Amino acid sequence: MRLPAQLLGLLVLWLPGSSGDIVMTQTPLSLPVTPGEPASISCRSSQSLLHSNGYNYLYWYLQKPGHSPQLLMYFASYRASGVPDRFSGSGSGTDFTLEISRVEAEDIGVYYCMQSTQLPPTVVHPQTETSLLGCPS
Repeated sequence: MRLPAQLLGLLVLWLPGSSGDIVMTQTPLSLPVTPGEPASISCRSSQSLLHSNGYNYLYWYLQKPGHSPQLLMYFASYRASGVPDRFSGSGSGTDFTLEISRVEAEDIGVYYCMQSTQLPPTVVHPQTETSLLGCPS
């Protein structure tokens, strides 16, 4: 399964009041983490992202400080190439979760979910910002 390279370039932020748009919400917004411990981020959609082909059109991204966003998961639970297996995604329909089994320092950054069931694709705003415990980002 290949994802269009242009997908990330189509990202737009959801604007309140746009009727019919899929609204994405994410929790928590701030996530202090401890290396070696698990972490979890939840994403909820106002409409089902489950397509008739059986795939949930939900993606998880991580943007590390000073870097472009990196695709972590596609179709909710498929790990992108090169992503460590400590990352996993789950969920279907409207509720999704990104889990990190053992956080590493390199995992620090801003996490966000994106839907592409409805065009244009929308991302949640604000996103989840992680920080090492005792080390503000």
